Amino acid sequence: MKSKAFLLILLSFFLISCTDKQTKKEIKTHEAAAQMQTYINQIKTEREATLTRYVSSLPLEQKITQMFIENLEGCTNFRSYETVGAMTGTDDATPLVAGGYIFFSFNIAPDRTQMQSFTNSIRTYCDEYGIIQPYLCVDQEGGWVSRLKKLNPKLPSNDKVAQEFDVSQSYKLYCEQAAGMKELGFDMNLAPVVEVCTDDNKEFLDGRSFGNLSQVINYGRACINAYENNGIATVLKHFPGNTNTDPHTGLPEIKLSEAELLQSVESFRELVQYEPVAVLMSHARTTAIDNGVPACLSKVWVTDILRNQYGYEGLIFSDDIFMGALADNGYPPEVAAIRAVDAGIDCIMISEKRFAKAGKVLYQRALQDNAFARKIDEAVTRILKYKIEAGLFDEQKIR
Repeated sequence: MKSKAFLLILLSFFLISCTDKQTKKEIKTHEAAAQMQTYINQIKTEREATLTRYVSSLPLEQKITQMFIENLEGCTNFRSYETVGAMTGTDDATPLVAGGYIFFSFNIAPDRTQMQSFTNSIRTYCDEYGIIQPYLCVDQEGGWVSRLKKLNPKLPSNDKVAQEFDVSQSYKLYCEQAAGMKELGFDMNLAPVVEVCTDDNKEFLDGRSFGNLSQVINYGRACINAYENNGIATVLKHFPGNTNTDPHTGLPEIKLSEAELLQSVESFRELVQYEPVAVLMSHARTTAIDNGVPACLSKVWVTDILRNQYGYEGLIFSDDIFMGALADNGYPPEVAAIRAVDAGIDCIMISEKRFAKAGKVLYQRALQDNAFARKIDEAVTRILKYKIEAGLFDEQKIR
């Protein structure tokens, strides 16, 4: 009996000793990992500080140009139609080039060769004038919102994808689209729509939603990963949603209770964790949260919820500030531009081919308001961080 007890004690001692040795090894492994993470964080902090200093040193007019996404002329050869002087009120004849360009159907060339030539002409033009390269984006959602339908393989609408493909098949489908877009010279897809389909928005979305919450999260994640893994930035839209009122002509009013409203945007909260490059705000007003203010002009929606509560660190886009939803309801483009920056928007979308007028308003406001100027610096820092990662801006230039 004593012998058995002795053996049990000896075995226990052996196990404890082994456990101690294993624990020490694990501790060393964890310490090494922690040291590596500390080093990575230090490098990241230093890079961000360097970029912040660079942005603060830029002329104000250069900062403001980075904050606009505008349309462009034709589909053959690029050139700027405005000068910096038109924005600053000076005689500066430097071409005015936006931070990004959105291509509509009339900007899509009839064949892939001409399309590549057009996008290459933008790169060449900016290089000649020493201008930071813009990102080039297009609405390639699928279904009836497919700007590249004549150039890329056919892309079904979101609801068709959810009905006819499993998640892994959808990933391959979007990878194929991304490869085609990259070859044409595009950097960004204004997709996917990740609004959950309901009776309140079904008519307006018209097949642009993947379906219910589970479908939106699963297929949305596959879509984000497919494009981002193949060099095409994604833009989740339209936060915090829409109704059956078309924002091109009217102002959508979402009348859900606060609990219902927050549940309706759960897809966005989940999907921003996969680090899409951007989120595009809708023009909708929500009765329960910041009542009366269009979401893209609402600090509550843009900064308090999306940026702070959801922890989203990427770019935040306004929707087109020339849409009737804003222009016809007391927010002409010049007013909307100011309100958007105040709310925390990084990139202001404007469907016109000129942005000097709206840019001039920001320029003048920043000269008079230091807090407003700081918001511009923060936005431009995020924009250039994306451009560095996308290969559109050489990080060595800021050192």
